[in-house]
Amino acid sequence: MTITRTIPAFLLLSALAQAVIVDRIAIIAGKKIIKDSDIANDLKLTSFLNHEALVFTPGARKKAASRLLEQGFIRDEVEAGDYPRATVAEAQETLNNLIKSRYRTEAAYKSALAANGISDEDLKVRLLWQLTVLRFIDERFRSSALITGDEIRQYYDSHKQQFGNDFNAARSKIEDLLAGERTNKAFYDWLDQQRQQTTIRYLEEGLK
Repeated sequence: MTITRTIPAFLLLSALAQAVIVDRIAIIAGKKIIKDSDIANDLKLTSFLNHEALVFTPGARKKAASRLLEQGFIRDEVEAGDYPRATVAEAQETLNNLIKSRYRTEAAYKSALAANGISDEDLKVRLLWQLTVLRFIDERFRSSALITGDEIRQYYDSHKQQFGNDFNAARSKIEDLLAGERTNKAFYDWLDQQRQQTTIRYLEEGLK
């Protein structure tokens, strides 16, 4: 005779509860949240794109959390200002160039993805966003980074050994350099301002 044993319901519920992986909230910034899984995904994608070893140290997690906060500020501004976005075709072209420059075969590329625990689609979405951010920075900040002729001449005079004796040949390079510096400063000043204006709660002390 077969004896059927009935497992008490509370034991089943307990087992199921233990199997669930809780995705903790790490940061609350305004009305947005950053979860542990967001930080982990950022680390995986960033290390892959930078061609670096994947680590989950406290320092690396803190940097990832900071990046995610900044991305949230940028995303809000892009949406509010209706700034132009990169296209899927541009992201695919960037990905194709990356694959060609790093991997001899498709299999090697897929293996590298698997080692970082990311998918081809994850990477395309990340590249699409990075291109959009670059476009936003150019549109929002570089367009107002006006460089005067006096500033170009002053920089040339201070770095003449670097550029040689032909001022006209160096002019455009210096203008681009100074515009880039001014653009970066304006962008990071804006990010600092967004942080100051946003109520940020760190539920994980080490991420501050």
